[in-house]
Formats: sequence, structure tokens, C-alpha cells
Amino acid sequence: MTEDQVSSSSSLSSLSSRRSYMSENDVVRHAITSLGKMKVFFSQNMLTDVTLVVGDRRIPAHRLVLSSASDYFAAMFTNNLREAVEQEVVMQNVDPDALSCLIEYCYTGTIELHENTAEVLLSTASLLQLHEVVRFCSGFMIHQLHPSNCIGIHLFAESQGCIELQKTAYNYIMENFTEVIHNQEFILLPSEELYELLLSDDINVPSEEVVFHSLLTWLNHDVSNRKKHLGKLLGAVRLPLLAPQFIADHVEENSLLRNDRTCQDLIMEALKYHVLPERRSQLQTSRTKPRKSTVGTLYIIGGMEYCKGTSSIEMYNLRTNIWTHVGSMNGRRLQFGAAVIDNRLFIVGGRDGLKTLNTVECYDPKTHTWSSMPSMSTHRHGLGVAVLEGPLYAVGGHDGWSYLNTVERWDPQTRQWSYVAPMNTQRSTAGVAILNNRLYVVGGRDGSSCLRSVECFDPHTNKWTQCASMSKCRGGVGVGVINGYLFALGGHDAPAVNPSASRFQCVERYDPKTDMWTAVSPMSIGRDAIGVSVLGDKLFAIGGYDGQSYLNLVETYDPQTNEWSKVQHMATGRAGMCVIVIKLDI
Repeated sequence: MTEDQVSSSSSLSSLSSRRSYMSENDVVRHAITSLGKMKVFFSQNMLTDVTLVVGDRRIPAHRLVLSSASDYFAAMFTNNLREAVEQEVVMQNVDPDALSCLIEYCYTGTIELHENTAEVLLSTASLLQLHEVVRFCSGFMIHQLHPSNCIGIHLFAESQGCIELQKTAYNYIMENFTEVIHNQEFILLPSEELYELLLSDDINVPSEEVVFHSLLTWLNHDVSNRKKHLGKLLGAVRLPLLAPQFIADHVEENSLLRNDRTCQDLIMEALKYHVLPERRSQLQTSRTKPRKSTVGTLYIIGGMEYCKGTSSIEMYNLRTNIWTHVGSMNGRRLQFGAAVIDNRLFIVGGRDGLKTLNTVECYDPKTHTWSSMPSMSTHRHGLGVAVLEGPLYAVGGHDGWSYLNTVERWDPQTRQWSYVAPMNTQRSTAGVAILNNRLYVVGGRDGSSCLRSVECFDPHTNKWTQCASMSKCRGGVGVGVINGYLFALGGHDAPAVNPSASRFQCVERYDPKTDMWTAVSPMSIGRDAIGVSVLGDKLFAIGGYDGQSYLNLVETYDPQTNEWSKVQHMATGRAGMCVIVIKLDI
């Protein structure tokens, strides 16, 4: 090879290694320019190879452009179908204006929406499989949701298979039910659609009375044609959860309900539920399950978090399944008690890290304000607190020097504390609960060991009675009452010098009729210092300490199925917090 050939080869090699790429902006500019030229050809009817015919409208277009934008047209023009070669394609059951608008979208990538055109454009775009247009129309209609149109949008979305729009409209109906029922769309609902709506657990109502009145409003719009559906529709109303006075004054007195046999059976079922409270565990049906919005809001207060005390208050909304931070206590408190009187939260005793407290504070969740209340006679931390027939009881605990068996009662009428009969056993970190107008105290510690003993207090005789003991000693036990039974959850049997010892996941149930404890389904994790409360028809076990870490786990127990299931966990792990439920008007 000559010197010139070598030089030439080297230059070619150098040139071939230098590559230049178009920028992303160049590519976008090219696409916009090309699409723009196609739009010009479309508007001037140049190079078109198919005409879409809908009614008396004729729309010349390009197969390539239509197939590129629409999976529907791609399938039509690229398969062995007659339309693939025909010059004219007739479109059946399509709105001409909507089709014309969407064909133009294929050339421009833009579309203009109005409230009166969104539905027809969405349905036509769904047929043509223009997925971006469907998404855009759905988003537009979501922003148009209103109590007057949300039912229609929901039914439309269901018919079109638009899952996101359907779900959003449904949630809007649930959230704004009290306004929706005053609009024409609700009044004109078919009976089957109304039935499905009234069945829902997610309706946002302050009470079941609203649901009952909504049914009567619908019925009275066309009584002669609708009364035949009344028996089935009343079955979707949770009559047992109505107040007895309301049943007597508004349900039984209604002549239409009185003359319908199915309605009479439902009314009788509701009255039995009130007249025979001792049989309620056997009378459970779908109509005795409260709707999520009527059960109240669950609050967790204080406790241990990240190995230090916290003063924060969080609330859990069952209907939305969301935890929200709502405030803080005035100061630091650990191992305190909490209870609700007249929809206000009372924080009792505890310790501030240096000393044991006897102070009491009251929180109003409506105004988010705190106020001081009369202090207890005894300083107590690790106490149990409960409300029985009006007064609030502070039970046992530790005064900073010794374990206590003393019990104080606060009368909200006189605003004074007084002692009642002491317990038989000194107890701290015991579980306290109200069952059948008795105050039960379960387990805890007495200074030397954890306890399995249980005792109950009768406020009318001012006496404590020993009950059957649990199968396990349980310090730091969580207790709750549901369906006439008392449940003891978790806890430990560890000496105070061994904080990392294993915790129990087992759960026991106490039957006051037989004075017996029975093992039920265990929790998923062993833990103590659990927050326990009843919300709706489930027992909630919240947080706790497993011997190594503070848990954000939240589990619910269904007494009908004897099963535990997990719900939305807390933002951070906590143990030793107080858990209460407050019912406020929506």
C-alpha cells in the first residue's frame, strides 16, 4: 500500500468514527412539521385514500394517519377486512360531530372539550381506541363533578368501562351523599341502582336516619310505581342502628311500611335488636354493621416513639382509611389514662419524665382547645381509666413510690374526685374496660410479677369481685370489649429488668355469663403496650412494643369470623399510647 493510500484510509477511518445525532428537540420539531403537513393535505383533501361516511357526513382521510393514532383503525386497515381496500367506510352508531373532531385530533394531537361534548367525545374515543383522548375526557369530567351530575357521570363511566372515572365519581357520591340525595339524578335512579347505593358501607352520613329519609324521598316521587320495591330497598337500610324512638315515630308509623309484610319483618328485626341487647351477638346481620362514617373517629394520644415520649395526637378515619396528625398534648406525659365524656377527651395522670402527675386536662376536638380540670387526689402513672354510667374512674397505677390498689371517681356534674372501694390487688399497666355496667381490671403488674388475675367493680354496691383468671400472666396487656365479650391482647410475663423478653401474640376472650376465658385467634406479632379500641364492628390493635422496636402495625379483629386483618399502618411506630373513639357530627 502506498503512502497516499495509507493517508486516505486513515482519513476515511477518522471520518467514519465521527458520528452526529439529532437532538431531541430536532426530532420533536421534525414530528411537528411532518404532522402539520399531513394536516394541510387532510384539509385540502390531497393524497387521501379513504372516506369515512357517517350519516350524510363524508370525511376524506389518510389510512396511515388514522392507523398511527387509533388501534381501532389500525386493526381495520391492516387486516384482511373488506374496509382495508374499500374507498368508503361507513361508520355505524357514531356521532358525526364527535367523529369529525376525533379525526382532526389524529392530525393535530389536540382537542377542545366542553361540558356538553365531553361524554360523546369520550364514548366515541373509547370506540376508536384513542386512549389519550379517553384519559383527557375522563380528567375533564372529574373536574366537572357536582352533586347534581355525579350519579349520571358514574353510570356513564360504568357503561364505558372507564375505571378511573367510575371510581372517582363513586367516591364523590359517597363523600357528598347528603347533598346528592336532594338532586334530580338521585330521585330518578332505577330501583336496582338505588339498592346498590344504599347497601354501601362508604356512604358519608352522620346517622342511619339520613339513609332512611333518602329512601322515602325517592319513594314519594312515584309511590304507585315504586312501592313494589320497598321491601327490598328497606333491607338496605340498617334499621337496627336507628334509635328506638325513631323507629317508633318514623318507621312504624309509616303506612306504606306498615302494609308491607317484608317491611314489617325488617322492623321487627330492628326492635328485637333493641329489646334483647343480651342476644345481640346472635342477632348480627349486614344491617347491624354500622356504616364507616357513623362509627366515629379513632384518636391515638401520646406514647413512646423512637425510644422517647411523644405528645402528638393522630386520628384514623375508617371510611378513608387514612391517618392524620391533628395536634399535640400541652406537655409531655407517659403512662397516662384517657377517656371520653360528652365528646371531649380527658387526659388523666401519667408522668412527665421527672415526676408522677395527678393533673387532668380536657381536649375539645371541635375547637382544638385544651382546658385544665380538677386534679386527682393521688398522683398516678400506669393507671387505667374508663367511664362507667357517667363518672370517670382512675384505677390503680404507681405513685412514684409504690404500686396502688386505690380507685378514684370523678363526677362530671359536681366536678369532684372521690375515692371508691380499693381493688383487691395492687396493679399498674393493667387493662381496664367496661362490660355489662361493670368496671373490669385485667392483669398488670404488682411490683414483683405480672398478674393473670381479673376483678370487676359494681358501682351500685361499691364492691370488687374476683373473676376467673386468664391462662397467662399479662403485664402491659391491651383490653377491649365487643359483642358482650372482653378481650385481652398480648402483654408479657417478663421481669422489669429484662425489657427485651418476648411478648405474647395470643388473645383470650372472657364470657361474663360463664366466667370463663377462651383462646381466640392470635395477632400476627407478639407485643405489649398495645392501643386497643372498638371502631364499628371490629376490635383494633394498634402499635405496641415487640421487645426490640416500636410498631406502626394496625390490625383489626372480626369477632364473627375470628380473624385478624391488617389495615393502614401509622406513620411511625408507637407503644403505650391511649386510644379512644369520639363521635362528632359531620
